[in-house]
Amino acid sequence: MEAAILSGSIKIMLPKLFSLVEKSWNLSKDIMRDIKFLEKELGMIVRSIDMELNTPRHDHGAALLLLSMEDLRELAHGIEDCIDSLMYRASWKQQSSLLRRRVQSPKTLLTGLQFAQKLQRMKQMVVEAHDRRQRYPVPAQTSGAAPSPSSASDPRLVDADLVGVEEHRAKLLEQLAEAAEGRPMQLKVISIVGCWGLGKTALAADVYRTQAGGERFDKRAWVCAALKSPGEVLADMLREFGSDCQETLLLDTSNVSQLCVQVRNQLANKRYFIVIDDIQTQVQWKKIKPAFPDGNDGSSRVVVTTTIQSVASACSSENGYVHRMSRLDEKCSKRLFSEKACPKKYLHYDQPDTTAILNKCYGQPLALITMGEFLKSIGWPIGRTCEDACNNIRYHMENGETFGDMRRALMRSYASLDGHALKACLLYFAMFPSDHPMRKKSLLRRWSAEGIVETQASCDAMKLAAENFDELMDRNLIEPIGVSNNGNVKTCQTYGMMREFILQLSISQNFVTLFCDDKKEAGKYARRLSLHHKNAKDGDRLKNIDLSLVRSLTIFGDACKTVLNFSKYELLRVLDLEKCDDLKDDHIKGICNLLLLKYLSLGGSVTELPEDIAKLEHLEALDVRRTKVNILPVEVFLLPCLMHILGEFRISGKVYKKSVFLKKKTGNEVQKFLSEGKSNIETLAGFITDGSEGFLHLMGHMNRLRKVKIWCKPSATASSTDWSDLMRAIQQFIQDKKDENSDTARSLSLHFDECSGDFLDSIQGPSYLSSLKLHGNLTTLPQFVVSLRGLKELCLSNSKLTAGVLEALSSLKHLQYLKLIAHEIEDFSIEVHALPRLLRLCFELQHSTFPTIKQGAMRFLVTLQLLCKDINDLSVINIECFGHLEEVILHPQVSQETQKQWEKAAEDHPNGPKVLLFKSGDEAESSNDQLNPAFSRMGISEVCPPLNESASSIVVS
Repeated sequence: MEAAILSGSIKIMLPKLFSLVEKSWNLSKDIMRDIKFLEKELGMIVRSIDMELNTPRHDHGAALLLLSMEDLRELAHGIEDCIDSLMYRASWKQQSSLLRRRVQSPKTLLTGLQFAQKLQRMKQMVVEAHDRRQRYPVPAQTSGAAPSPSSASDPRLVDADLVGVEEHRAKLLEQLAEAAEGRPMQLKVISIVGCWGLGKTALAADVYRTQAGGERFDKRAWVCAALKSPGEVLADMLREFGSDCQETLLLDTSNVSQLCVQVRNQLANKRYFIVIDDIQTQVQWKKIKPAFPDGNDGSSRVVVTTTIQSVASACSSENGYVHRMSRLDEKCSKRLFSEKACPKKYLHYDQPDTTAILNKCYGQPLALITMGEFLKSIGWPIGRTCEDACNNIRYHMENGETFGDMRRALMRSYASLDGHALKACLLYFAMFPSDHPMRKKSLLRRWSAEGIVETQASCDAMKLAAENFDELMDRNLIEPIGVSNNGNVKTCQTYGMMREFILQLSISQNFVTLFCDDKKEAGKYARRLSLHHKNAKDGDRLKNIDLSLVRSLTIFGDACKTVLNFSKYELLRVLDLEKCDDLKDDHIKGICNLLLLKYLSLGGSVTELPEDIAKLEHLEALDVRRTKVNILPVEVFLLPCLMHILGEFRISGKVYKKSVFLKKKTGNEVQKFLSEGKSNIETLAGFITDGSEGFLHLMGHMNRLRKVKIWCKPSATASSTDWSDLMRAIQQFIQDKKDENSDTARSLSLHFDECSGDFLDSIQGPSYLSSLKLHGNLTTLPQFVVSLRGLKELCLSNSKLTAGVLEALSSLKHLQYLKLIAHEIEDFSIEVHALPRLLRLCFELQHSTFPTIKQGAMRFLVTLQLLCKDINDLSVINIECFGHLEEVILHPQVSQETQKQWEKAAEDHPNGPKVLLFKSGDEAESSNDQLNPAFSRMGISEVCPPLNESASSIVVS
């Protein structure tokens, strides 16, 4: 797996070399020749690694690497250091000025001669590594059968440790039962999905034993699909049916169509029950599916288990059922752990505190069993404590015999990821403390800035990063912590033993250098440096690390002077100081000299940004939400690569007369820069305006702008406020541009609680927005809202929503998500055929004044959120009219009686929706869809559900 990460790193590095050749930067012929030599060498190395990765598992000798992994890594890092140092040198020279000429270049700046010498050293390393390989050849592995991916024992023959699965078993048996009257009479496919180690296979085996013992099914089969081709799965199925032995030995597993015919012949006119364990891809299922005849009596059943949500949905897309496994609650976790950890002679012994180990296992049966057996082997409960075991868990996971099954399960989850980018994205979570939920969008920006995802001509880095994030979520390798009302993930984290596995792997592969838990977890190379809490205070612990080579620095908590001396970090790409407590204004000047910086997030006591921030010409994301910065220098808008600006600030148009370097970069300079179409800003979330800023005239020149958040706050000194400039700026932003980007998602969030929203009536259509949030005093719905093309999300917040405003919503035929926030709403009815595409509806009310919803309205509704603590019965909304309803979310302070009434109504509903309690997240991305602060007195607070509900709980941020 290390080879995949290294191959990906080199692939990302190659474009840098191409760029050097193209730009040349007045390089000598000798240097150019050395660069071209390294280009060819790196290309050969990548192809060699890829051949190794694509070689069948049983024939490693066919494509042995010419160089060892250690040699390759050292070479790759050395080349990257040369490239980045040259880029830094070029950036420094390009920022020449009268002032800069009087300033001496940094002592660490790479000279042309030093660069040439380093390139020569890289060439020599290639030769030395090749010679070393020649002296110590690696013998080819003898060809043979690939190791079986299935477990050593048949899960149907093992008495599994089934604890706390009674509800799961009952639900599955209910789905396996005969089709009820009025239900479709056809084959039913039931998917069991969840992350590794939740007991999916054990539960399926238990249900299989229960069903296989009766006479209901004529044919039964249990097959494992992990790491097998569709042909191999079908062949195993035929063997399970008891076909002729000679015939099954000669099966051609490459002829999938013929095998499907043979299976269908075996199952024709018969009732059958088949379990396919650990299916991994939709393609695998698509090729297997034709083998199953759809019996007329509707009694045949197929059960699949998988760790991938999209695979589960694909398997059960027609007349099926997806059963999501949940973690064990605290009581069941403790019971299972104790059964495995405590010998019978100590059952009545006063057992030590198990909190640490239960938290580490996170309700996953495999982890609990493994840790229990391990502690039992070292003398628990009278031997070592759970805390001691937890402190060295990563060592035991890597080397302990007891951890073998868990280690293999984790490695398989990791190895199944396609390509280096997904693996690198997963390992990146090692940068963050276990108690720190990571904001999704910040994570995507960091991946993009570090070049972890490979950019393609047809897709930008942020989109590719988002696809990787969704893939990790789909595979249940990370879990959502904060989810917005519209279903988008806001914050996420790794969990339990998966986190420990990620830490162990990222450190062993030198992917992350980590200081945490009073110890340094560092590899030989420090490229990504993360310091947690008090570990950033001790400068002596960093003395052996060359900070000049660090590309990413993240600090949580206090920091020492050594860490915050930014003159040492010349090659930084990502700087995350959002949670750094010691950051002050005098540190920012040093940050402005990090000329290669792409991502900057600040916190602490920072109150202002200097005009020198204009030096950061590679900066892509600037996040000042955690700072006290309330004035943003207009020079920020001169940054050519800047795409995302996050905070709550006013725009300064101040002319810096004392600055020689920036003396011409005033508002006029910014206007010229923007009018020439040089701005790449996509996110401006957001700025405060009183309607008088000249900046409002510049918004229309930001052609790539996609997300805008504005707070309207009238000037305290002015007798009246003219919002005409703001109105024109909004008009330009939402205008229906007829170009290739006209359908690119655009969102607007407008807060006008302190003023009238009458100026919105002057905005005209046609116009385009995909998302709109209006927080303020509305008596009527502005006409432009009704005429918006492509509007999918709408949030309205007011003290009282009138019937006039609400009735106008019925004309929004493309709306998929609607959120209404108010103290109360006037009585009105949602008519038949209204909001035909609506999928999610949220009411956030202080008083229980819900509308009347007529049968046939919003008929495809999936999620209904009723966030009002005063609900006391079911009369508010009849959920029977929503045939596709999947979940009802209630205010956490509704009475238990009310909650039970809703659960009973959901149980009687044909679709069986879940009834969940609202849970707020406090680490969410600053969002246009957060709870309105005006309703804090409603008493909405964080509610932590039991562990067995956490997998399906909704966290609204």
